[in-house]
Amino acid sequence: MRYVIIGAGAVGGTIGVRLGEAGRDVTLVARGAHLDAIRTRGLTLRTPDGAVTWRGPAADGPGQTSLPADTVLVLTVKSQDTAAALAAWVDAPVAGGGTAGERLPLCTAQNGVANERAALRLFAAVHPVCVWLPATHLEPGVVVANGHPHPGMLHLGRYPTGSDGTTRAVAADLTAAGFVAPVRDDVMRWKYGKLLSNLGNGLQALLGPDVPERLVERVRAEGEAVLAAAGIAHTTPDEEAAERGDLVRHRRVDGAERAGGSTWQSLARGAGSAEADHLNGEVVLLGRLHGVPAPVNAAVQRAVRRAVRERIPAGGFPPAELEKMLD
Repeated sequence: MRYVIIGAGAVGGTIGVRLGEAGRDVTLVARGAHLDAIRTRGLTLRTPDGAVTWRGPAADGPGQTSLPADTVLVLTVKSQDTAAALAAWVDAPVAGGGTAGERLPLCTAQNGVANERAALRLFAAVHPVCVWLPATHLEPGVVVANGHPHPGMLHLGRYPTGSDGTTRAVAADLTAAGFVAPVRDDVMRWKYGKLLSNLGNGLQALLGPDVPERLVERVRAEGEAVLAAAGIAHTTPDEEAAERGDLVRHRRVDGAERAGGSTWQSLARGAGSAEADHLNGEVVLLGRLHGVPAPVNAAVQRAVRRAVRERIPAGGFPPAELEKMLD
């Protein structure tokens, strides 16, 4: 199979380079200075074991050429960019007839749980991926992946439930590329568990690495209460820790720890948007639908939007102002 990685940032870049190094046919999709750097000098993946540079086709969209019928689209953009990416690719022609939305599998390797439903409106075959992959993208043409001895764990399935031959074939390719890639018929249960752990991302983006544990506990408690009211199953921290074991640990790269999570990176790059509305905002949405207040997650949403709007640097939000918003 051929892979098109739509969003060659931290997650997409790591997956794309590793698949390419394993001999798979890979095209990276990026934009701006990052795309220019990939086209000029390749994409460098720095890991605890050293650096490799992938050089291959890179694009900013589907282009005019029909996609081969054995193409797998891997969506790795942030959730706030999902709608635009889906719209750009759904009607791309496929060799032999039909469109990408009709004929090609789409893997959603993204944080959050709203991407799959959005994708299923347009793509007939949606394959959720629960991403545990500690990586950072701050510099054009460079991704730093801290996972060791495996770069990440990627649970795969079919949306809304189940799995199929494509799921298993993609999992086999990811395994050959060095990832741990379990196939799960209940993959969305794992993604909802990951959502709960991602609720602290906005706090880290606002305050930096030293987030008070009580704040993390508050956003998670709201999330658990909302999922319980909605009757949505999710994995537990103990279950997730047992699954990961020693398979994916954080290791220093070039002597440095990972700088910060995905939302932190958006603020650090000045990306102009952040994913809190699709992480904390998912809890707020479900809470409103099921009559469960989620004021702390709503406050994190507001604070992250303000940080983006006012270009407050990652970790630079005034703690006293955040505390006032959370009360």
